[in-house]
Amino acid sequence: MSAKRSARAKPPAPQPLTPLVDAHTHLDACGAEHPQDVRAIVDRAAAVGVGRVVTIADDLAAAHWVTRAADADDRVWAAVALHPTRAGTLTDDAKSDLERLAAHPRVVAIGETGMDMYWPGRLDGCATPQQQRESFAWHIDLAKRTGKPLMIHNREADAEVLDVLRAEGAPETVIFHCFSSGPRMARTCLDNGWVLSLSGTVSFKNARDLQEAARLIPHGQMLVETDAPFLTPHPFRGAPNEPYCLPYTVRALAALLDRSAEDLAAETAATAERVYGLGDSCRS
Repeated sequence: MSAKRSARAKPPAPQPLTPLVDAHTHLDACGAEHPQDVRAIVDRAAAVGVGRVVTIADDLAAAHWVTRAADADDRVWAAVALHPTRAGTLTDDAKSDLERLAAHPRVVAIGETGMDMYWPGRLDGCATPQQQRESFAWHIDLAKRTGKPLMIHNREADAEVLDVLRAEGAPETVIFHCFSSGPRMARTCLDNGWVLSLSGTVSFKNARDLQEAARLIPHGQMLVETDAPFLTPHPFRGAPNEPYCLPYTVRALAALLDRSAEDLAAETAATAERVYGLGDSCRS
């Protein structure tokens, strides 16, 4: 098998670690189309202790799909929004659609929304910073009106995200998905009571600033996620990610923090239950 082909192979199943909640994944991008596909992915996750997953929409079609996925399997929950790079598609009709979907009982967050300063100018059709700001502000208001957590995408946009949150006023619960900033941003978020969700990037050897930030997160303000199919943890970086890979990230994070992986799993699962309102049923 060539090195290139090996890099594309799925990682082997890790040793089970329970309880775990994948706080942010994209089941559709992992290849799920039909209810049986959703169940197969979640079965693989459950076999290693990942008892619940939150699948995230990044466009309007995905927002409809994630609610159907959540209806198809009671281990799946959903979040709906337009990704910042797609903010230019937030028409009045799209707003009406998202408002209706946000009221779905298995939608537990408004996201992912926020600001992305990496893709403008690199990606054809990417929303402008002004479009992103307007969309972000609208999603903040939606989170407040629904009483659901706001899930933020922040890529190279610390100052921009904080500026919009200050201008609009943050909702009661804010989650920074795939937190990738350094300790200064982490302190600002934590001081505001916001929740930081860590992905496989925390295991990367060159992620020193993020690892320093992770050491600052207190009990009750940390989630763990895969962001699958992206950001597969070390030593499988570049391979396809799936929710079943979450124990690799948690064990790497536990080693970084000099903590028991079992304790960290239980703590982050309890935080996910509280933040998303999942209830005790998510325990394996």
